[in-house]
Amino acid sequence: MSTINETNYTLIEKQLASLIEGETNLIAILSNTSALLNDNLTQINWVGFYLIDNNELILGPFQGHPACVHIAIGKGVCGTAVSEDKTQLVEDVHTFPGHIACDANSKSEIVVPIHVNGEIIGVLDIDAPIKGRFNKKDAQGLQAIVSVLENQLAKH
Repeated sequence: MSTINETNYTLIEKQLASLIEGETNLIAILSNTSALLNDNLTQINWVGFYLIDNNELILGPFQGHPACVHIAIGKGVCGTAVSEDKTQLVEDVHTFPGHIACDANSKSEIVVPIHVNGEIIGVLDIDAPIKGRFNKKDAQGLQAIVSVLENQLAKH
């Protein structure tokens, strides 16, 4: 396991809450969220969102290289996060059954489901070019950040 700088998720939560306060546009909220996370997380190569549309995940706002546009629910790490309705923490994507390789440089991944009014609307997806980049602290911190998003999105 590589030594990774400790991420101050509490600070990112506060910055995000301030950044999206009063905003109602989903694309604007998710765009700024992906930029904020990209600026504050080390050793990552992609951060963004997939949104459920017509019973599949469709690429949303992100930071990083071009990505897969369509992901079936239940397929890959993102689709599994939706079908199981739980955060997926994958130390080595090459050992994940059915992993979808949108970027050959990605080696680990974390995906957090996003809910509005009890319904999953999509996922936060973050990839890293090293194995074992994400741990339980990252999962807890990113789930708290998703809660900030969910609270803002539920207001409209």
